[in-house]
Amino acid sequence: MTSVAPSIMLFAAGFGTRMGPLTKTCPKPLIKVAGEALVDHTLKLTRGIPHTNIVANTHYLPDMMCDHLQPLGVQVSHEYPEILETGGGLRAALPMLDTNPVITMNTDAIWAGPNPLSLLLENWDPDRMDALLTCVPVAQAVGHNGPGDFTANDSGQITRGPGLVYGGVQILKTDMLNAIPEKSFSLNVLWDQMMDRGTLHAVPYPGRWCDVGHPEGIKLAEDLLADV
Repeated sequence: MTSVAPSIMLFAAGFGTRMGPLTKTCPKPLIKVAGEALVDHTLKLTRGIPHTNIVANTHYLPDMMCDHLQPLGVQVSHEYPEILETGGGLRAALPMLDTNPVITMNTDAIWAGPNPLSLLLENWDPDRMDALLTCVPVAQAVGHNGPGDFTANDSGQITRGPGLVYGGVQILKTDMLNAIPEKSFSLNVLWDQMMDRGTLHAVPYPGRWCDVGHPEGIKLAEDLLADV
């Protein structure tokens, strides 16, 4: 455990194509679950931890995102003319982020249990880790049908494989981003490099989690919240 008050990066630029007609006129982070926008559920988690600033990237329907986020004190990193994916988007936002490491958060998940950000900070060890991902055991991932994204050893180091689903929340060092030549790229590129170094780790989430990536996920997430 280390004492850190990181910056927070929200990924909010995507097109939300799996949502079908729901995202034709509304960006996915503003879709409501239990009466609140998905991004507001995400922002609630940030209130429980020490942090400096919060930055969100935008691309699709950016005016709607800015109108929602800026009154909440969230800075906006607008990606134009092209969308930069998670890795490129994080790198483009680095001048706005106050710290290294940073926390990154997807804005399309609902968590039922302890604050995943608190878990990250309690388990973060920068001497051993370049990134620490909050991962959900498959049995606790509501509506998830796949085998998982990662397999962990007894030390918490992870490699590609079944067992754990990445929950979309992590803390990571950003130093290695500048060596990636592509402008638009996924953070999977960075994770693969960290796996080769043995510095990619996971903390298992003890509660339940729901990815709201498709219309059916809205009802599943609302049922999950109703059970809390």
